[in-house]
Amino acid sequence: VSTQSTGFLDLLKNAESNAEVKGLEVDSLVIDHIQVNRAPQMRRRTYRAHGRINPFMCSPCHVEMILTETESIVAKEEEDAPKKRSKKKEARARARLGAE
Repeated sequence: VSTQSTGFLDLLKNAESNAEVKGLEVDSLVIDHIQVNRAPQMRRRTYRAHGRINPFMCSPCHVEMILTETESIVAKEEEDAPKKRSKKKEARARARLGAE
């Protein structure tokens, strides 16, 4: 697991523990809103050959996540309409029917 994804998992664990403290049902929490904003860059220096110095900038961010408690998770309704196929696939299907 990469380091950025572990940071996100830490945020989710933190949100879960916050919900437990507030007395919310942890199993019924759903991410309602998530937003990532740019934070001010941190400036450091990196030392190069022959006595040169280059800037070494890291790009931090602020992550905002809002979880809401839902009554129940609603299953997606099945569609009755057939899936649309491209003209190329339709032509292949007609050719197969004509060949048989």
